[in-house]
Amino acid sequence: MTMYSVSLKRLAGFAAGILICGAVWTSAAQANVSVRIDISNQTMTVDVDGDRYATWKVSTARSGYYTPRGQFKPYVLKKMHYSRKYDNSPMPHSIFFRGGYAIHGTNYLKSLGRPASHGCVRLAPGNAAALYELVKQYGMKSTKITITN
Repeated sequence: MTMYSVSLKRLAGFAAGILICGAVWTSAAQANVSVRIDISNQTMTVDVDGDRYATWKVSTARSGYYTPRGQFKPYVLKKMHYSRKYDNSPMPHSIFFRGGYAIHGTNYLKSLGRPASHGCVRLAPGNAAALYELVKQYGMKSTKITITN
């Protein structure tokens, strides 16, 4: 699990944005955050402006439950949420992307890498916090979540 805070390619992009006609500025708010969840591999990859930020193990829906597939935009960020549907289960660093479905942290670390949830996408707590801060920093409108089989 490697995170790159700033890559050389990204720094070059910032410099190019500043130099073009001396008037174009590239800011963090304009970055594109891509979150891709592969259900068959139980992994999430996160890219920022096309550069790999991280790859993490996740847990998606176990048998009898469903994790939505498709492309989504986050619509709510909650630093701490408690599930009203599942016994007030804690959902730290929640990024809601469709109805009650969210990407969030979990303490069930042994389950990561295999289906185990009621439909949400679970991450290790530190990884959920990092993703939450990334989406918060760059904005929900600049974030795309893609979930595939």
